[in-house]
Amino acid sequence: MKEYQNPKDRKYTQQLLDSAPQESSAFMNLKHTAERADGVIPVKYRELMSIAVALTTQCAYCLESHIQNAKNAGATKEEIAETVFIASAIRAGGAVGNGLMAMRIFDEV
Repeated sequence: MKEYQNPKDRKYTQQLLDSAPQESSAFMNLKHTAERADGVIPVKYRELMSIAVALTTQCAYCLESHIQNAKNAGATKEEIAETVFIASAIRAGGAVGNGLMAMRIFDEV
């Protein structure tokens, strides 16, 4: 295998959904609920949050989708850039938080 992620992989979307219909239905319902336009949180902010999560989970497909959605909802390049750095700071903070636990575990073993 020469590559792991490729936009051509999207051709397998329906096959994946059809291969686990109950699970995919539940996932798609959750996805549509999270992305709904009638929530208290405006769409642009929902999409910026989705971008932050996609950055931390490193989902290229999610990034592409949610950046397009955010742009359509009025997000600016500067808001995307701030989202990138906020997400990276929080992700780094998670490592520090786990580092605290590592110190405790070291003392306990």
